[in-house]
Amino acid sequence: MNLLISNDDGIFALGIRTLANTLAEAGHQVTVVCPDRERSATGHGLTLHDPIRAERVESAFHSSIHAWACSGTPSDCVKLALGALLESPPDLVLSGINHGSNLGTDVLYSGTVSAAMEGVIEGIPGIAFSLTSFSSRTFQPAAEFARSLVQQIEKAPLPQLMLLNVNIPAVSSEQIAGVMVTRQGVRRYFDMFEKRIDPRGKTYYWLAGEVLEDVDESDPDVLSPFGATASRVDLEWISSTMTDVQAIRQNYITVTPLQYNLTSISGLAKLQNWQPIFFK
Repeated sequence: MNLLISNDDGIFALGIRTLANTLAEAGHQVTVVCPDRERSATGHGLTLHDPIRAERVESAFHSSIHAWACSGTPSDCVKLALGALLESPPDLVLSGINHGSNLGTDVLYSGTVSAAMEGVIEGIPGIAFSLTSFSSRTFQPAAEFARSLVQQIEKAPLPQLMLLNVNIPAVSSEQIAGVMVTRQGVRRYFDMFEKRIDPRGKTYYWLAGEVLEDVDESDPDVLSPFGATASRVDLEWISSTMTDVQAIRQNYITVTPLQYNLTSISGLAKLQNWQPIFFK
């Protein structure tokens, strides 16, 4: 397959080298376009008021890989690759392997997920891969799962355009309980700003957030984006499906399908008889 790979940890990150090299060694045509430095938690930001530069990287990757380091955000990287650097569209846009999890509401901030979502916006399926540890440097089990998942999609393409958000537990292959299709959970953070003084006596603030609790969504939005109600069997299956937050605790690899349409269909239905008032 023709694969475009990006990330938010930067061109020198071990995660992207492990992912790209593993897939190239499996016989796929791999192109890497990623930030020239770490751009974590940049969300879906785009560079609009500064030039974007891209330089070829001749080392660090498998000899068959074409790689660029880009001065922009993860979304910039994918947009630039699709619009200027690639001769033809890829079959898949991959992102990662991120150093740290992207579970639940993390996906709203994640540059890793946003890079893969940029492909979906352009009509190309995407997969975001994250290793659920900031300290572990053992990316090979995650890369091997990525290889098998890409092979599976090559044989049986995804049934519709979507992004698969994949989180891999930072444990040995023997300790992984299996693979589970999950729904997006909720992670709440206790955000705390530390007030500090720099050497010149000026005040600055450092964001130091911690996970306060993991919250399950007990009432998922079960209507389709087109307004059709799912069948009772589908509703029962969706409501009983574990969230990514729950499943990762049990050492499952989680695969969560995402979309860029954030419309709350159930909210839209509940507001059908509500008329906002315009005050002049």
